[in-house]
Amino acid sequence: MPGKHQHFQEPEVGCCGKYFLFGFNIVFWVLGALFLAIGLWAWGEKGVLSNISALTDLGGLDPVWLFVVVGGVMSVLGFAGCIGALRENTFLLKFFSVFLGLIFFLELATGILAFVFKDWIRDQLNLFINNNVKAYRDDIDLQNLIDFAQEYWSCCGARGPNDWNLNIYFNCTDLNPSRERCGVPFSCCVRDPAEDVLNTQCGYDVRLKLVRGELEQQGFIHTKGCVGQFEKWLQDNLIVVAGVFMGIALLQIFGICLAQNLVSDIKAVKANWSKWNDDFENHWLTPTISEVLSTAGPQQNSLIGAPGPAPPSRHVFFGLGGLYPEPTFKNW
Repeated sequence: MPGKHQHFQEPEVGCCGKYFLFGFNIVFWVLGALFLAIGLWAWGEKGVLSNISALTDLGGLDPVWLFVVVGGVMSVLGFAGCIGALRENTFLLKFFSVFLGLIFFLELATGILAFVFKDWIRDQLNLFINNNVKAYRDDIDLQNLIDFAQEYWSCCGARGPNDWNLNIYFNCTDLNPSRERCGVPFSCCVRDPAEDVLNTQCGYDVRLKLVRGELEQQGFIHTKGCVGQFEKWLQDNLIVVAGVFMGIALLQIFGICLAQNLVSDIKAVKANWSKWNDDFENHWLTPTISEVLSTAGPQQNSLIGAPGPAPPSRHVFFGLGGLYPEPTFKNW
């Protein structure tokens, strides 16, 4: 309708999504850097950084690996998401989405395989725990992790207390000179609520005394294996565990969608600017026949059969960012 102006909505990058992704990832980045720093500090305290071969000498799991790997992954993801959102860098945003999607599908595949191959997972868990039982005294962090697990789940060994025969300090062979021979770690003992001080020697000779019938097995140490207790704990807390994993999965999906939406906005803005530049060049920078004739000299005009008017005065036209001189074509 005449008298009314039509307003066209140009594409733009959403500020809310951009800065939410930036803020979320900067927290993620800082936490990842903190985990990584703790892991490297722990390795430095144990002398691993000065002797890299010590990483492969340990027969069991070094818990510091968890801090280093998790911290490294979080730092990389946080950096890509944070800088990609702040600088509107589509490469970093795509890397963030692909990396996060890969982690999501690995988690999904692990959950499906664990559900389908329960027996195989149980056997691998038994093997993993027994390998760490063998290396119980080799690393203080691994020792603390095993003690925590046995105390938390009220268990002893992978299948039972006799799994500690795999450790050179606790086995019951006659050739074992250790004071801990035929014993178990203190974390296998049943705690007396009346004790204020932890008795770290409560597991000495306990399995030998059990064989002789000097102690009641169930009242003195935990007799159930940690694999069975872990399975029981999962069943008892299935809703909580499933809720945690669902929350992590939803956060990952939300992050992927947010990054892809930001990439789409950036591409739309770039496409709009490219179209505007093309229109600008076609409208203002392509000369017409009349412009050629008006800017040509008398000699050139006579060659093409047109009178040669005087050159027009130079003027300016409005454009983005201010005034621009009218383009001239000196080569005509």
